[in-house]
Amino acid sequence: MTAVCQVTGRRPGYGKQVSHSHRRTSRRWEPNLQTRRYWVPSQGRWVRLRVSVKKGMKTIDKRGIDAVVAELRANGVKL
Repeated sequence: MTAVCQVTGRRPGYGKQVSHSHRRTSRRWEPNLQTRRYWVPSQGRWVRLRVSVKKGMKTIDKRGIDAVVAELRANGVKL
């Protein structure tokens, strides 16, 4: 499974790790993704979402789970 937030679409960031001797090696910054269950009152059921902790959960708290689920369904995501 790819490291992508279902709500915000955040993905890993890529770059270089630079050592003390300035030797560069590739690395990636993973988003802090967690699987959360949300109760959707309009559907009367639980929905599992893979969301980023920093922005994904804030978005759900601000807009509401019903609005977020409606937008995901409009974009063709199967929940």
